[in-house]
Amino acid sequence: MSPSREEALALMSRYIQNDRMRGHSLATEAVMRSLALRFGENPDRWGVAGLLHDLDLEMVGGDLTRHALETERILQAQGYDAEMVEAIKRHNDMLGFVRETTFQHALAAGETITGLITATAMVYPDKKLAGVKARSVVKRMKEKAFAASVNRDTILECEKIGIPIAEFAEICLAAMQGISDDLGL
Repeated sequence: MSPSREEALALMSRYIQNDRMRGHSLATEAVMRSLALRFGENPDRWGVAGLLHDLDLEMVGGDLTRHALETERILQAQGYDAEMVEAIKRHNDMLGFVRETTFQHALAAGETITGLITATAMVYPDKKLAGVKARSVVKRMKEKAFAASVNRDTILECEKIGIPIAEFAEICLAAMQGISDDLGL
């Protein structure tokens, strides 16, 4: 089963209380929809994966060695699409799973770059995504002090699926700009 966006939003609201985390999930949904279109995949299905990828993060208290495993359990119990559940599970670098599919690589890279784009927007005086350029995102990714909490290797998985980093930043930035009001940016 692939849930509708409304079902996914209801599930997300049940498990994610933190507004910042909700914003991250919405940003990841937008990015995943754009990436699905880029690859000729179902944007609704990929978008739902973006919404639900951090479903358990508050439940596990931020324990990254357990993160995504509770989400896997919840989604499997409800009969959700196995490929989507597998992509969600494999987005977590701490679990050591090898990513094999375009869907898995896209979710890992897409959800990781949303944090970098948000952080880049925050360094601008007006704190608006409209002021962020793709080259700024790529530049910040290379700045060790700025991006210390961002896993560059995960973002670079975009290249494993055939999207150069500059183009990937443009796609993701454009997706997030489309919902900037929802994100408060």
